[in-house]
Amino acid sequence: MPQKYLRSWEQRRNARQTDQVHHHKTSRVQIICMTWRFLLSAALVSSAGLAWGQQMAVTFDDLPVHGAMPPGMTRLEIAQSILDTLKREKLPPVYGFVNGGRGADDPSSLTVLQAWRAAGQPLGNHTWAHLDMNEETADQFGAEVSRNQPLLESLMGRADWRWLRYPYLHEGDTVEKRRAARAWLFAHRYKIAEVSMDFEDYLWNAPYARCVAKHDNASIQKLHDTYLAVADQYYGVSRELSQLLYRRDVKYVLLMHVGAFDARMLPELLALYRAKGLKFISLPDAMSDPAYQDDPDIGEPSGGTILELLMQKKKITFPPNTKPYKELEAMCR
Repeated sequence: MPQKYLRSWEQRRNARQTDQVHHHKTSRVQIICMTWRFLLSAALVSSAGLAWGQQMAVTFDDLPVHGAMPPGMTRLEIAQSILDTLKREKLPPVYGFVNGGRGADDPSSLTVLQAWRAAGQPLGNHTWAHLDMNEETADQFGAEVSRNQPLLESLMGRADWRWLRYPYLHEGDTVEKRRAARAWLFAHRYKIAEVSMDFEDYLWNAPYARCVAKHDNASIQKLHDTYLAVADQYYGVSRELSQLLYRRDVKYVLLMHVGAFDARMLPELLALYRAKGLKFISLPDAMSDPAYQDDPDIGEPSGGTILELLMQKKKITFPPNTKPYKELEAMCR
C-alpha cells in the first residue's frame, strides 16, 4: 500500500479529534442559528398578533351626576342607556366610581346608583365631593374618601367597593402629599384604580347638550366624528406609551364618564375597540398586570394616567397628539 495512505495511530487520533471539534463547532452554530430563527419567528408572530392579544377594562367616573344634560333628559336615562349597552355587548362587570356628594340634594340621584347595582355592576370610591387633590392636604383627602364609605357600604354590601379613583387623576402635586395619600389608602385596605387609556371623553358632553338644545344636527355629527377620531388616536397613543415603557401591551384600563354623549356614543366606541381585536376584561383582572405595581412616585399638579406619569418619570418623549379643545368649547354657543 502506498505510503501516503498510511497514518500512524496518533495521526488517526488527531484526525478524529479534529473532526469532532469541527462537528461540535458546526453543531453549535447550527443550534444558535436555529434558536435565533425560532426567536425571530416568535417575535414576528407575537407582533402580528398584538392586535388580538390586547385586553381592556372599561370604567366610569362621576356617578351619579356628570356634566350638562340635553333638555328633557334625566340622569337615570343616561345611566340606563349605558347599562343597557354594557348588557347588550356582554361586557364583564364595569366599575362605576361614585361621588356621593354630587347630587346629594336631588333624591333621584340615588336611583342612578341603585340602577347600577340592580344591573349587577360594581361601585367604587371617587371621594365624596370630587375635590381637587391639589387643593387639599392628605388628611383632608382621607376624610373625603371616608365620607363616601357609608353610601358605598349600603349599596355594595359584602362586594368589593374598596377601589379608589382619584378625582381629575390628581394624586398629589408634591411627592410628599402623594406618598401620604397612598399610605392612607393602603392602611385602609384600598386598591388604586389606575387609568392607562384616556381620551378625555368628558369634553364632548357639554357641547352635545348645547347642540341638542339648538337642534343643530350638523354640529352633533361633527361631535360624533371627532369623538371617535380622538378615541382612535388615543388608543394608538396609549399603546405606544405601553410599548415604550414595557415593550408590550399592558392590560389597559379605560376612563369614561356617565355623560349624555358618552351614553349615545358607547355602542360605536365599543365597536371601534372590538374591531381592533380588544378583549374586554374586569378591572381586577386588568390591575393584576405587574405594570400597575410600578409607582411613578412623583409630584405632578396636572396628574395623568399611570403610563403618562411613568413616561415623565423616565424622561421619555411623549408621542405627538392633538385634541379639539377650542373647537369643542366654541361649538353651539
